[in-house]
Amino acid sequence: MTRYVISLIRGDGIGPEQTAAAKKILEAISDNTSTKFTINEVEAGDAALAKHGKALPEFSVDTIKNSQACLKGPVGESAADVIIVLRRMFDLYANVRPAKSYPNIPALSPKVDMVTVRENTEDVYLGWEFNADPGTVVALRITSEKASRRIAEYAFKTATMRDSKRKVVAVHKANVMRKGDGLFASVCREVAKKYPRIQYSELYVDAASMNLIRNPEEFDVIVTTNLFGDILSDEAAQVVGGLGMGPAANIGEGFALFEPVHGAAFDIAGKNAANPSSILLSAKMMLEWLADRHKDRKAAEQGARIEEAIVGLLKQDKKTKDIGGKLSTTEFTDLVAKELF
Repeated sequence: MTRYVISLIRGDGIGPEQTAAAKKILEAISDNTSTKFTINEVEAGDAALAKHGKALPEFSVDTIKNSQACLKGPVGESAADVIIVLRRMFDLYANVRPAKSYPNIPALSPKVDMVTVRENTEDVYLGWEFNADPGTVVALRITSEKASRRIAEYAFKTATMRDSKRKVVAVHKANVMRKGDGLFASVCREVAKKYPRIQYSELYVDAASMNLIRNPEEFDVIVTTNLFGDILSDEAAQVVGGLGMGPAANIGEGFALFEPVHGAAFDIAGKNAANPSSILLSAKMMLEWLADRHKDRKAAEQGARIEEAIVGLLKQDKKTKDIGGKLSTTEFTDLVAKELF
């Protein structure tokens, strides 16, 4: 029997509804299998800011530090004060976002199965912006060999583990940003030489954006910089039906945080209408990461079963309202639990 300590950030908007769904599924796994969880809920986000004066209070950080992985619901206006701080604190250098076609979900192609591996610690997202002359702002874009190399390594290792096309495409704009993106591209080429069985190519980011619409089924693993990866991964999610099915992982050497791609969706908060698939699939990614880190085959099996349960429901056209169905958040979650056990 293996027990994992998980920190659960409830978040804002639809976050509490989504995390309640994820908690229910993880508790069902814990109650019925040898994969056990201790789940510690964490305050962070707009509600925490209003209550404690900080979007990420120290006691919340302590709880996260004492967990083996974190599952996070979407956060509202204070998102940058939560997720960016945690990415830096734990050096979560790889942002991993799968995009896959699912049954009965409108998609540009029924054969899409890709993952965007995005460098998560540099680029303009460092927020190094300065006022220059009146009416002018200068933003610094940071690219290092170290960060480029480890994200490239992560992307190629991901490609070797996927039962798919075994392709990596590096996306950049080195024809314009010759120094920064030139460095990123050259490092990717060096790393590619270590993986001769992986087909390697490069695309400028504008061409990649176009090809994601034109031929999405041709992509396998995209490796790119922080800003480009943020944009392309959202585009990829829309290609396969929207952000409601989009999970994400923030991976470091010793810790990882998992979250839906989308935001807090305040317009439907409290209406029991949010699609929980994104956070349930994020929980699946968390189980896969724990399984790999702890050599725990059974945890990986439980993660796979979560996705299988969701796919089984979609094949029966049992869906939430946002993707053309009639089910509420809790009704869909209950059916996932029923499929599992």
